[in-house]
Amino acid sequence: MPKTRFILLPTLLALAACSSDKPVATPALPKDLATFTVEGGSALSGYGWDGVVQAVQRADLAAQTAGRVAEVLVDVNQSVKAGDVLLRITAVEQDAGVNAARAQLRAADASAAEAEQNYKRFAALADAQYVSKAQIDQARAARDSAVAARNAAAAVLAQASQQSGYTVVRAPYAGVVSARSVEPGETVAPGMPLVSLYAPNALRIEVAVPQTRADAIRKNKSAQVLLADGRNITPAEVIVFPAADPQTHSVNVRINLPALTPQVAPGTTAKVLFTADTQAAAAEEGRAAVTIPASSIAQRGELSAVYVVQDGRLLLRQLRLGARNGDQVDVIAGVKAGEIVAADPVAALQAVMAQRKAVEGGRD
Repeated sequence: MPKTRFILLPTLLALAACSSDKPVATPALPKDLATFTVEGGSALSGYGWDGVVQAVQRADLAAQTAGRVAEVLVDVNQSVKAGDVLLRITAVEQDAGVNAARAQLRAADASAAEAEQNYKRFAALADAQYVSKAQIDQARAARDSAVAARNAAAAVLAQASQQSGYTVVRAPYAGVVSARSVEPGETVAPGMPLVSLYAPNALRIEVAVPQTRADAIRKNKSAQVLLADGRNITPAEVIVFPAADPQTHSVNVRINLPALTPQVAPGTTAKVLFTADTQAAAAEEGRAAVTIPASSIAQRGELSAVYVVQDGRLLLRQLRLGARNGDQVDVIAGVKAGEIVAADPVAALQAVMAQRKAVEGGRD
C-alpha cells in the first residue's frame, strides 16, 4: 500500500499541472459604447445638505368630543378659507347637555334672585331692630351661596356649549387639505385624527450642519435650494440656530422659502447648498469639482453612481452629487477630472453583462 501511494503522487501532480486553467483575457468593450472624459469644473457652487420641505403652518385636526361623523365637506387637495366648515359630528348628546345646563342655570338664577330679596327684607328690618344680627348673617350667607351656585351653573353651561361647538370642525386658517382620516358614519372619540391641512404659501426647510460649518454660514448666509423637480430657488431667509445639539454636535439651519409657483408639496426632499467656506472644505478633503451629464448617472434607490472605464473594464462607482443646472450635475466626490465615464448607464450595464458572459464562456 505505501508503494502504491508513492507511485500515484507524481502522477497526480503531473495531471494537476497539465489541467491548470490559463487566465482568461477580459473581452474588449463594445466599440459603439458612448463615453466621455470628465473635465475639471469651477469651484463648488455650495456645500450640499439634504432636507425636507415643511409647511410653517400645519394642523392635524383631531376630534375634541365623541360622536358619529354626520358629514365631511372637504377632501384631499381642496383649498379652504379660514373658518370654513370641514366636517360635522352628530350633536344629540351635546345639545342635550346644553339644554340641561341651561335649565340648571335658570333654576340657580331664580334661587339667587329669591335669596337677594330675602336679604334685602332682613336688612330693612334690621334698621328697626326687628331681627337679630344672626338672622342678617344667615340671609347674607344664603344670598352669597345662591350667587355662587348661579355662577357654577353658568360655567357648566359654557362648558356644555363648548362641547356642542366641538361638533362643527372649522379650518383654523386658509390652506390646503392634505389628509382626510374619517368618512361619514364613523364613530369618533376625543383625540382621533380627522383632517390635516397646511398653508402652502409659507414653506421652510431645516437641515443639520456640523458645528464647524455653523460660524461660516452665520457670516455668509448665501445659499441655494435645489428642489426635487430641478428648480433652483434662492431662499427668502436663512436662520442659523444659536445652540448646537449636545448629542449630535450639529447646528440646525432654517431656510425660509419664498412664495413658489408652482407650489411645492410638504414632505418632498430638497438639497440646500451653502456657499460659505466651500472652497476651503473642498481643499481640505482633496476634492476637485467636476460636472457630468445627468443622463450618465445610474440611480439605484438612494445610491447615485456612474460606470467608469478602468483597465478595459466598467466599474460602478458611487457619487456624491451637488447642484444641478439643467442636464449638468456637480459631483462633489466619486470621479475626478480625466477619468472616462460611460454616457449611457443602461448600455454600460449591458456591456458589463456581455463581458461577464464572455469570461464565463472562456473558462468553460
